[in-house]
Amino acid sequence: MTPDNRTENKGVTYKTATSDDEGQRLDNYLARNLKGVPRSMIYRILRRGEVRVNKGRVSPSYKLSEGDLIRIPPVTVTKGPVTIPSSRLHLVQDLKDRILFENDGILVVDKPSGLAAHGGSGIEFGLIEALRALRPEQRFLELAHRLDRDTSGCLIVAKRRSALRDLHEQFRQRQVHKRYLTLVPGKWDRRQNLVNAPLIRNELRSGERMVEVDFKNGQPSSTGFDIVEEFAGATLMAAMPHTGRTHQIRVHCAYVRHPVGGDEKYGDKEFNGFLREHGLHRMFLHAQRITFTDPVEGKLLKIEAPLPPELANILQVLRELS
Repeated sequence: MTPDNRTENKGVTYKTATSDDEGQRLDNYLARNLKGVPRSMIYRILRRGEVRVNKGRVSPSYKLSEGDLIRIPPVTVTKGPVTIPSSRLHLVQDLKDRILFENDGILVVDKPSGLAAHGGSGIEFGLIEALRALRPEQRFLELAHRLDRDTSGCLIVAKRRSALRDLHEQFRQRQVHKRYLTLVPGKWDRRQNLVNAPLIRNELRSGERMVEVDFKNGQPSSTGFDIVEEFAGATLMAAMPHTGRTHQIRVHCAYVRHPVGGDEKYGDKEFNGFLREHGLHRMFLHAQRITFTDPVEGKLLKIEAPLPPELANILQVLRELS
C-alpha cells in the first residue's frame, strides 16, 4: 500500500492523490499544498523535473488521478498572507465590486485587463491569489478555467472541490459556452463565420509562449464569429470558441488577417498604434458572456460582464470617425 505522506533523505516528500484531487492540475495542486510558495518557484521546480508523478516528469497542466504518487522536493515556505504589491492594490480592491454572481459553490468575477488569472512565470500574484487574500476565511478557492492577462470579463472560480470537478466535466463535454467581443482591423467577410485551424503551442528560448496554426501537428481548434458592428476600417466581432486552446481567438483572428486590436503578440502594429493614439492602451478582447450549468442548483446560468469603459470609449470614437 502506498503511503499518503512519506519523506526520504534531503527532505523530499511523497503524497498520494486522493479522490478529492481527481482532475486537478498539478500546478494548482502544488500551489494548494505548498502554502506561501510563490507560483514562480512552483513552475521553476516543475521545469527542472524536481516534481515527479508516478516517477515520471509531467507538465504543469497534468490532470491528477486518484492514486497518483507525487514527488515534491524541499522548498522554503513563507508563512503569512499573500503580499500584494502597492502598485496593484487598486486592482485587488476593485475585485470586491466585480463579483457578477455567487452562491455556495461558485463565484463569477469580472476580471480586469492587466491582472493575470494566477501567479507564475514572473508574476508574483494573480486574481486567484488576490481573492484568497481578500477572503482568508474561505478554505477553498480555485480557478475553473483561465483568461489571458490582458483579457477582461467572465471568469468562474470554484468554492468547493465538488463544484470544480463538475465544472471541469462541463468543459470537457463542451457544455460551457463563451462569447467574447473583439475589435479587429478591416472589413470582416460575412461568409467567414467559422475558423477551423489546428493550433500548436511553442516555447521560445526566452520562455515566451507562441501559438501557431499547424495543419500537420496542431490540435483541432474551432472558433465561430459573428459581426456585431462595422466601422470605417474596423469591425466589432463576437467570437465563440468551440475549443479551449491557448490564445485561440487571438491566433484565429490573426490567421484570417483580422488580428485582435491592441494585441502586442499577434496583432497589427499600425492598427495598434491607431488605437493607442485614440486612448486605448490594452488588448480589445472581452469575455462578455459565459453560459453553464450551476453545479449547486443544476440550473442553466448565463452570466454577462459589462463592456469596460475604455473599450466602450474606443467604440464611440470609431462611430464618430465613421
